[in-house]
Amino acid sequence: MSGRPGSSAKRRILLAGVVCGIGIVLVLLTYSFFIEPDRLIVNNQSIELQSSSEFIRNLKIVVWSDLHAGSEFIDTDKIEKVVELTNQQKPDLVFLLGDFVSQVRGTSEPRPLNFPIEKAAKILGGLKARNGVFAVIGNHDDWYDREAVTSELTSAGIKVLFDSVEEVAIDGGSISLIGLRDFLSIGNEAEYAARIKELGSKSMSKDLIVLAHNPDSLELMIRKSSVPSNTRLFLAGHTHGGQVWLPLLGRPIVPSNYGQKYAAGRGEAGGVKFFVTTGIGTSLLPVRFMVPPEIAVLEFK
Repeated sequence: MSGRPGSSAKRRILLAGVVCGIGIVLVLLTYSFFIEPDRLIVNNQSIELQSSSEFIRNLKIVVWSDLHAGSEFIDTDKIEKVVELTNQQKPDLVFLLGDFVSQVRGTSEPRPLNFPIEKAAKILGGLKARNGVFAVIGNHDDWYDREAVTSELTSAGIKVLFDSVEEVAIDGGSISLIGLRDFLSIGNEAEYAARIKELGSKSMSKDLIVLAHNPDSLELMIRKSSVPSNTRLFLAGHTHGGQVWLPLLGRPIVPSNYGQKYAAGRGEAGGVKFFVTTGIGTSLLPVRFMVPPEIAVLEFK
């Protein structure tokens, strides 16, 4: 006895749909694990700052974070490409926002043995900026060896700011930079907020840029009323933009206590303009989807 007319055709259509769906999933997984993490884009951003300083309008800043040297796709060639693309922008300032290595917290031996920090720092020594290259330390750098990372970057000509202020002369004007320690190592919040206020009081320019690894530092500054009055811009990394962005769902995981608020890109909080870069490397899973590795180029109006 034969089946109903058309039932075999329906089964073929259903099977074709299943095969097509599996194919799409495999393509997306291949792209997410093997293609997008190996990309590198230049993300040009224009940010409006509340400043009367004329020279700021012509300022070009390159920002990147989370290199994670030695992790998937971050080898010698990739780091050299990062340096080359950064230099091609002809920046006035370059800000490197931490996590130069990839270290598992609590492990007994340094993870970047396959790509030691001295090797990465030597390549990064090729970075060029008219008014200097500055860096802050990230949580992975802390877990690895903050002093070693600082020493190697300093030897490569990169100025590391660790709870310190730097004055930078630019075209007859100046800006102040404050570089903060990583948010995950601050200890007592009240004491740290007082420290930030102290740093702000030492800044000499009317235009201050705060550099941090983790964007949650800005929320702490706002909650504790410790934002220096001359702060024009806050810059951070750490989140990797969540590494994955899904249509309708957004970013499923963002390593911030404030979820999507500081996931990626520019915004404003507590009267402070901020920009969070999505970074270059990956951590935990070597996956990126719709959040390509970036070198951010900031100009102002």
